[in-house]
Amino acid sequence: MESMKMMLVDDEERFLATTQKLLARKGYDVITAGSGAEALEKLRTENVHVVVLDVKMPGLDGIATLKQIKNQFPMVEVIMLTGHATVDSAVEGLKSGATDYLMKPTDIDDLIAKAEDAFHNRQKLEGKIRVAQARSTMKSARQILEGSE
Repeated sequence: MESMKMMLVDDEERFLATTQKLLARKGYDVITAGSGAEALEKLRTENVHVVVLDVKMPGLDGIATLKQIKNQFPMVEVIMLTGHATVDSAVEGLKSGATDYLMKPTDIDDLIAKAEDAFHNRQKLEGKIRVAQARSTMKSARQILEGSE
């Protein structure tokens, strides 16, 4: 069974380093990015399942990064993270495809629980896609019988 790979995206170096260490100690494979642009670049080469994305960042902010992630990598699950949460930014993030929303500082176990939920949702969706692909390539019994005449 595939294990979850996470990416933390935040412009706060201390948050990235501390959170990555805590997650690694609990057995998670975690990479980090210090900006939205860096996250998009890493997503092109890394098989990331769940991105934990800060809303407030200089340059490409979290909402703009989220929209690009969902456009370019639609299967990647994104959890928005902020110390400056507003109802408007939460609603905008969820409307733009975020799976969930967390406030900073967040408890590491809460972050893990949300990431695990997002990863399981992705696995279910991938399973449905595989079934749909298999059905589209399988012939029905009638098609097989008609083809053998």
